[in-house]
Amino acid sequence: MFLLTLTIINTYLLNDVNSDLINVFQHIKVNHTALINDLRAFFSAKLNNPETYYALRKEFNNTDDAYLKALLFIYLNRHGFQGLCRYNLSGVFNVPYGHYKKVYFPENEIIITASKLKHAILMNDQFSQAFRRARKGDIIYCDPPYVSLNKTANFTSYAAGGFSYEQQIRLAQLAEKACSRGVHVVISNHDMPVTRALYTKSSNIKSFNVRRSINAKSAKAKSVKELIASYIPSNI
Repeated sequence: MFLLTLTIINTYLLNDVNSDLINVFQHIKVNHTALINDLRAFFSAKLNNPETYYALRKEFNNTDDAYLKALLFIYLNRHGFQGLCRYNLSGVFNVPYGHYKKVYFPENEIIITASKLKHAILMNDQFSQAFRRARKGDIIYCDPPYVSLNKTANFTSYAAGGFSYEQQIRLAQLAEKACSRGVHVVISNHDMPVTRALYTKSSNIKSFNVRRSINAKSAKAKSVKELIASYIPSNI
């Protein structure tokens, strides 16, 4: 979830409930050069095999070293199955090995991220806390864990504890309230009857097709519909 707080967006707040992701951002912001130098060793061909992957995944789940955890999170994201970020009900990261012959080292992306984070406040909290900080004229972009396309998709939990349908409802309610006090809110999600029911009361909805390949039973990407719901204050 992203909270943008100036008209020309040169200062902004990034909030995410996933503490591992915010931890990575924090280390990129503090010293991205050191992070890149230390991370490079994890992208050696010698470490691109299932035995090493599962050993490092176990270390990631057990370590209390924040810096090591940041390095391992990026390693797991690039070497794991299709870049998934998934935890079980106990909060254990459990994405399987991706079996890629060659793994891309995201050096340029880290450098670009570091330049953006110079102007960012980082926050690891519930989305309701980010809404409380918003003021008239601010823009909030919300990218919640999407409503599942089908029952079998419910295996995914982006953060420990998951994201329930009740939280989806709460997010839509907060968006409507924020809009009433002059905050522009944008939410993305799958385009389904259930999500349209959440957002159609007070928002403008745009639908579009995207290509998705996160499906272990299919080697081909499939087209699915997503939506953007915009809550635009009347004074804009």
